[in-house]
Amino acid sequence: MAELLATDLGTSCCDLDARIVLRAGKSINDLFADEGEARFRDLERELMRDAVAGGPKVIAAGAGWAAQPGNLAVVTPAAYVVYLSIGVSEAASRLVDAADRPLLAGGSPEERLREQLAARETWYKLADIEVSVAGKSADSVSRLVAAAARQYAGW
Repeated sequence: MAELLATDLGTSCCDLDARIVLRAGKSINDLFADEGEARFRDLERELMRDAVAGGPKVIAAGAGWAAQPGNLAVVTPAAYVVYLSIGVSEAASRLVDAADRPLLAGGSPEERLREQLAARETWYKLADIEVSVAGKSADSVSRLVAAAARQYAGW
C-alpha cells in the first residue's frame, strides 16, 4: 500500500522493515532470534530518523514503531503520521504468513494481535489522522490517505 501511496503522491517510498533487513544483513526473524527485539527497535528508530531527514516520502513503518516511547515525538513535526486502523479479525485474516512476524509467535495470531492492539492503541491514537482500512482495498486506502495528505499535510 505504501508504494501505491507514494505513486499517488508523486514521491518515493521507504519500507522501514526492508531497510532494517538490509542494515542488519539478516531477516527480521533472525534479527529477533540472534539479537533480540531491543536491537530491532534500535535499528528501527535510527533508520526512521534517517528516513524523515531525507526529505518528503512515504514511510511504511511496522505496527510496533509508533508504540515505542519517544518515536512519534522524534518525527513530529517533520512527518504526517497516519494510523491505518482495522479490526483484529480482519487483520488476522489478511496475514499472509504469521511465521515471518516474530511478535505473533506463541499462540494464535488473532489473540496476539488483540493483545498488541490493547497495548498499543493509545499510541496509535496520537497519529495526525486515523484512516479505517476495514473492508477496503489497498488502492482505495491509498486514495483516502493521499487525499488527507493533500488536504492536511500540504502535499
